[in-house]
Amino acid sequence: MPIRLPDDVKGGCDLHTHTQASDGMNRPSENVQLAFERGLNALAITDHDTVAGVEEALLAGQRLGIEVVPGVEISTMAGGKDIHILGYYVDIHDEVFLGRLAELRRTRELRNEKILAKLKELGISITMDEVIRGLGRELAPDESIGRPHIADALVRKGHAGSMREAFDRYLAQGAAAYVPQERIHPSAACDWIRDAGGVPVLAHPGIYEDDELVETIIREAGPRGIEVYHSDHGADDETRYLAMAQQYSLIVTGGSDYHGVRQGEVFHGDIGARRVAAEVLEQLRNSQGSVQ
Repeated sequence: MPIRLPDDVKGGCDLHTHTQASDGMNRPSENVQLAFERGLNALAITDHDTVAGVEEALLAGQRLGIEVVPGVEISTMAGGKDIHILGYYVDIHDEVFLGRLAELRRTRELRNEKILAKLKELGISITMDEVIRGLGRELAPDESIGRPHIADALVRKGHAGSMREAFDRYLAQGAAAYVPQERIHPSAACDWIRDAGGVPVLAHPGIYEDDELVETIIREAGPRGIEVYHSDHGADDETRYLAMAQQYSLIVTGGSDYHGVRQGEVFHGDIGARRVAAEVLEQLRNSQGSVQ
């Protein structure tokens, strides 16, 4: 079974990065440029509930000789927890898929307004216009605003000392201004990804802190892979999820979950901080159209 390459080794693939199309800081082409500078062979663009950044990344990849994997990260809910499903090699022009993602983004927008209303109840006045102004540019079609953008506004206005504090105090699950989002089940996300010709993978299982739930999702939703290597996973996590991947015959993937630098912090890890061997791409391509 493929293992993650050491961080200081040239080559490999980072299969989890975000751009300005969702809650990342960089243009898609900038992510690809960073991948090139770090000696990666391939990079996946996996923005939240949108594929708006993929085409720009593909063009940059052709120019720099980096394989760009068209991807997405779909927000779902199971067992009372936010669960993310990664989709690789999706058809970014599939109209049905694009319509489904647009509906998810509309739900996210309603949640953002509820978060701002909760913050106002706490005596913190932040408008959506202020959040968007923090981007330093206009919000493009099919791009989405997420909690990191609101966290950034909280830091800029002096209500938190860092992005981490903004989440811990206000935005993380169970925090003062947290609002649960109406979301689809992981099974639906996996079906949507397969319908669009892609391969569904369970993202960062260690974050959920519930391996029983993780196994239930694997059995019920049928992802073809599991993200064993992630910036928020320790060695013990990697060992457990490697064993789980073997048990359920899942493809082992990994990625940094790079969001760029915001308020001086890199979230979650830098590009290439978690990478897997190139053969993982072949395994994913060979799994297109298959059902677990």
